[in-house]
Amino acid sequence: MDPSLPTVPISLWRSDAVVLLHWLMTVDLDAVPTQHPAEKQALVDLLTRLEHETDIPGVTQEQIDAAREEVSRDMGW
Repeated sequence: MDPSLPTVPISLWRSDAVVLLHWLMTVDLDAVPTQHPAEKQALVDLLTRLEHETDIPGVTQEQIDAAREEVSRDMGW
């Protein structure tokens, strides 16, 4: 990432980050509906940041399953 570009700090619940990283690593981004190529690039950028700036890539399938359960609990839909 270019350090001269403005950034926005964001905090994610760890379980959300685990679920998002797993999904981003397994989904066919070419099949995700977007309205502009920048939207796909933003997803790739998020994937890259989660892969390289967190310890989440080392989680086990059991941890992914637990994170999914936590995130989906009490969704109400």
